[in-house]
Amino acid sequence: MGQRAKASDFAFGVGGICLIGGMNRRLVTLAALLTLLIAPLGQAGGKAEQLGMVTFHLEMDSSGASPKIAFPQMDDGKVRYFLRSPEFTLKDVVAFSPTPSGAGDDYGLVFQLKNSARQRLYALSAAYLGKYVLAQVNGRVVDGVWIDKPVEDGVLVIWKGVTTGDIKLFDKVLPRIGATGKARKTQAK
Repeated sequence: MGQRAKASDFAFGVGGICLIGGMNRRLVTLAALLTLLIAPLGQAGGKAEQLGMVTFHLEMDSSGASPKIAFPQMDDGKVRYFLRSPEFTLKDVVAFSPTPSGAGDDYGLVFQLKNSARQRLYALSAAYLGKYVLAQVNGRVVDGVWIDKPVEDGVLVIWKGVTTGDIKLFDKVLPRIGATGKARKTQAK
């Protein structure tokens, strides 16, 4: 039979870099460190921070509420469980409008949904009558809304708990309801 090959006689590769056996280990280490230093720069083109976040979470039955899929929230001495994964987010919103809450110096918000989200809202509100939808603004729980009938107009409302700072952040990413032309474009920037 022929001569047995040594492991160092074969080329091996990691990620697109092909290394020949016997190559200097310092060079390999240097290449790996350089790759680790440069890799994050390719992702730096994203947004530095998320402005004006809003999420709406659907209430679920306590029987299937595991910490992986649900989080507890107190409501008048009763623990309710809400899905961690939101049903609606900022991506589903076309425009918004602030409104005084009437309960102090905070505000509420009215969100107008995109058509696909509008249809989803109607289906969910019809299927989950008698349940709550919990609203979070910039990571804070601000309000809960009871579903008493199917929502046909594609509008989600937060009645209280929103600050003027929150409204300023939403003005940077969303137009106001009813804004037209140039005013609509400048508000969304």
